[in-house]
Amino acid sequence: MQRTSFSTFKCPAARALESVGDWWSILILRDALQGLSRFDEFQKSLGIAPNILTRRLKHLTDEGLFERRLYQERPPRYEYVLTGKGRDFFPVLMALFTWGNRHLPAEEVAVRLADANTGEDRDPLLIDRVTGRAFQPEDTILVPGPAADDAVHERIAQMKAWFLGFDA
Repeated sequence: MQRTSFSTFKCPAARALESVGDWWSILILRDALQGLSRFDEFQKSLGIAPNILTRRLKHLTDEGLFERRLYQERPPRYEYVLTGKGRDFFPVLMALFTWGNRHLPAEEVAVRLADANTGEDRDPLLIDRVTGRAFQPEDTILVPGPAADDAVHERIAQMKAWFLGFDA
């Protein structure tokens, strides 16, 4: 079955999903952000089939989240090093991690986030860099960007009308 491509969508969330790929890719990025970089390390950690891992690593490399580097010549072996774009996925992963733990029964939480220096629990929160205020759905709207076409303007107008409680 052919997967739908989001590469032409105007929505940045859809475009980001196109770049990241699927759940395997997110788990590969999780492991890379914890220091794994080699094919066999990812395979051992995830229990993923080699053909799927090969495809996912190629996709993440093609999308600019990893750089493939030769670490052994005979036989040739490569490691997958996070790029700036790959490292920028960290807050997304922390948000998923936090959301996942928040919605598990306390007795099912197997792994927590902690400060590397103190060991104290961490609780990530998405905040606005300018105001320092936390993002909430109730006070965040979409506005057109420089590449917005008529369809985007119309969708945003509909969403704004819904947000304000009237028909567009």
